[in-house]
Amino acid sequence: MTLTAATTVIGPRPVVCVIDHLRRDVRTAVDASNGLFTHAGVRLALGRQPNWISDGLPDDEEWRIEWVKFYEGLDLAHAFSVTGDVEMLDTWCRLVVAFCEQVPVGHDSSDVSARRIQNWLYAWQRFTEAGTRLAPQTAELIIGRLIADVDHLRLNLTAERNHRTLELYTLLLASLSLGDALDPADDLRRFAVDQLAINADLDVWSDGVHRECSTDYHHIVLRSFLGTIANAERFDLELSPGFIQRVHAACDFALHVQRPDGTIPSFSDGDNGDFRDVLALAGSLLDRHDLTWAATGGASGAPPASCAMTFPVGGYVVQRSGWGAGDRSYDDELFALFDCGPIGDGGHGHYDQLHVELVAGRQVLAVDPGRFTYADDPWRQWFKGTSAHNTVTVDDVDQIPYRRGKPKGATSAAALLSRSTCDKLDLVVGQVRSPRYDAVHTRRLAFVDRRYWVVHDLLDAATSHKYTVRWHLAPGADPVSIGRLHSGGCIVTTAHARFIIAAPAEVRLEEGWVSESYGHKQMAWTIAATVHASTADLLTLVLPHATAGQLSLDAISGGASECLIELRGGTEEPDLWERFHWTTHRRSEQAEGIADVIASWHRIAGDDGSTGRLLLARPQTKTSTGQTAQSETWRAIR
Repeated sequence: MTLTAATTVIGPRPVVCVIDHLRRDVRTAVDASNGLFTHAGVRLALGRQPNWISDGLPDDEEWRIEWVKFYEGLDLAHAFSVTGDVEMLDTWCRLVVAFCEQVPVGHDSSDVSARRIQNWLYAWQRFTEAGTRLAPQTAELIIGRLIADVDHLRLNLTAERNHRTLELYTLLLASLSLGDALDPADDLRRFAVDQLAINADLDVWSDGVHRECSTDYHHIVLRSFLGTIANAERFDLELSPGFIQRVHAACDFALHVQRPDGTIPSFSDGDNGDFRDVLALAGSLLDRHDLTWAATGGASGAPPASCAMTFPVGGYVVQRSGWGAGDRSYDDELFALFDCGPIGDGGHGHYDQLHVELVAGRQVLAVDPGRFTYADDPWRQWFKGTSAHNTVTVDDVDQIPYRRGKPKGATSAAALLSRSTCDKLDLVVGQVRSPRYDAVHTRRLAFVDRRYWVVHDLLDAATSHKYTVRWHLAPGADPVSIGRLHSGGCIVTTAHARFIIAAPAEVRLEEGWVSESYGHKQMAWTIAATVHASTADLLTLVLPHATAGQLSLDAISGGASECLIELRGGTEEPDLWERFHWTTHRRSEQAEGIADVIASWHRIAGDDGSTGRLLLARPQTKTSTGQTAQSETWRAIR
């Protein structure tokens, strides 16, 4: 009797598969049938009967981890559904049976086993939907192994964070899918639902940011939460209001960190993923028209209410020119993500505080480099390091000492000091202090007229240091020209923007790297500007060609107390003149650290003028413990 003999109805009960639209590659299925497997950018020929324990890449355990999760099973099931080739089903059965025979229960970590359980259920369900059944002995073997794996998983759940979410969601899916064979009294189902609510409350902060502060893992966790809601609707399960509230908050963050092209920045460990499917699912399940708008690039739904979002616990700040409902199309809008928050909980956090990614339409002007690898080698250290991000290094060291995983000891502390927004200006101030040096880094990020950015970095220490601000360019956005300013600064023109550095710094180009997906990296240029001092001001003006290409620089200067930029129009707008200015006034010698900041922008084009002005007042207040604190109050001045 062959593996595909159809003489039994044994099989999983259909569940909502939140990745059903993914893993539909016939070529991957054909490769798997021939013993070829590709993961983490590496393709290996392991044969039709691979050794599931020893095969893979010994120098990168991530390769085997991805392999034993059995994602190819979904491709095989899809290939069977569209071609009818029984070899696709035989291949899946052969690989699964071999795994059951070779690999003991509990051999892999709980999160890896959980993902494999999900993918076995999903693939089997897809085969069933295509009109086939497994041979009785094969079905019984797989169900027996699934029950053993689920029992072991429940007893060995990860204590917290994204792995626990995945594992709890797997328990729920297994209970729903295998029914009485696994969970006749629904005990496992109730446990999974209750624990998922607790997990969401602990792992998603009140502002909606997942505690690991990784944009990629945030969406992966959110997908499991949304799958919980979708399956609860299908099977008439009751979910707590608190759980639904946390999912709404997590959706808010997912919504606002989406770039204009629909992808996400890869802050901390992660890839430049496209999670519009997650937003679409959330929009449907939660009746959120703003999520639908972002998922469809403005084709349906309703635009979100805000372009200037602050996530105060996670420390992320989003600047956006619009949502495609005005003069610009959706994918022509400008976007910035600014990290003023903690290094993420666990081992995924990068040393990137006060790092910012800048995007103009479909062009990334200053990019986050991604992760590339989890292997403990120099590449892991480089991609996690401070110098790999768009922030400032002090004496070429990271903000905290490198570790492959979770930090130990004192960590750097970042804070969002203030933010103010009016129609023409958005000004954000963040600060970071490191245990490795005495220098304090304060960064002001101004989004001017929703067309360009002004970035001011103030470094202050009692002793002299080497300060370097870096701007990492996207692959292919090579510098076109480098010119000097009369004031000692520098203009670096790239394929998509001009970076004007006002300080009399040593400006150079460095080789950098960008990894858009795990295991893949591309060389990309980095603009680096260095000064040696105890106190230093580094002022950078970023003018995207798409929105500020005609503007030419008249004057630029900047310091801790004042910044001034004057620009003029080009040949197409000879009468255009605009001026951006801020000034800081200390109130009194007794009120150390307390200051008023006035930021203003004025634009004249022929007979038309436009103005935006902001005042920042930071009075001292007393906390409940009697300690002195600073509060920020902004108001727009008309």
